Amino acid sequence: MSNGTPLGDFLRARREALKPQDVGLPEYGRRRVPGLRREEVAMLAGVSSDYYIRLEQGRESSPSSQVLEAVAQALKLDAEAADHLNRLCLTAAQRPRDWGRADVSQQLSELMNGWEHTPAFVVGPALDIMAANPLATALHSGFDQFDNLARMVFVDPAGREFYRDWERAAHSCVAELRAAYGHDPESPRIAEVVAELSAQSKEFANLWKKHEVRSKSQEGKHLKHLDVGDLRIKFAAFTVNGAPHQQLVVYQAEPASPTAAAFETLRTMATEPDPPRTPESAPGLAAENQ
Repeated sequence: MSNGTPLGDFLRARREALKPQDVGLPEYGRRRVPGLRREEVAMLAGVSSDYYIRLEQGRESSPSSQVLEAVAQALKLDAEAADHLNRLCLTAAQRPRDWGRADVSQQLSELMNGWEHTPAFVVGPALDIMAANPLATALHSGFDQFDNLARMVFVDPAGREFYRDWERAAHSCVAELRAAYGHDPESPRIAEVVAELSAQSKEFANLWKKHEVRSKSQEGKHLKHLDVGDLRIKFAAFTVNGAPHQQLVVYQAEPASPTAAAFETLRTMATEPDPPRTPESAPGLAAENQ
């Protein structure tokens, strides 16, 4: 995913995203590189320039918590980005390797399937759809596949129509994927998704290089389904006990709202049995009658 180290790539991207005036420094003349210079970050963090350069180049692998806190403040990182910075400094031995189940438990599947009026699905760290109830599947029926949220946003043509605020959905997907990467930079599945999407979408590749970090928010969503139209959805995500790499995503509609009515229409469509075949529509019988 990069020729540098995860820590160095993150520091470089966040340094380049800042301007001198963002941190109270004067800007003189034209700069040869974007953002802050390494020396400026070192000065703001109270460390030597040589030390910070080693840190960004991956030659300093075990910085103290005090240094990381000072660097986070110098780069104006929020709490999530600062936590991400600390995770990137963990050694392989320090990282939790058991992320719980690789599948969705039967109890969780049964729980979701019992929510007939609420779309619900489970996503993994690479934003793969691991399980979904019928209403969630019906809600995403306009996509080629309901398989990976990032692929659906960036590659599937239906994504730009379905997500009415596509820019926000795009930034959110990449920031969530980057947050998961911080927990397990050696994840082969995350690497695979990032490589595939970077090759297929310049927009994804550009956002991935920004190293923005954010877990799933609780913000509302504005969606548009081909059959039932605009949907205004309340959204929540929950970590699954026993499988911390999984998140249960739940969409809700305001009671007696147009979105609630649309959910009911989708539910009906999802549960209606297929029409019975006539002799003309049944391939075997049609062949016999010829």
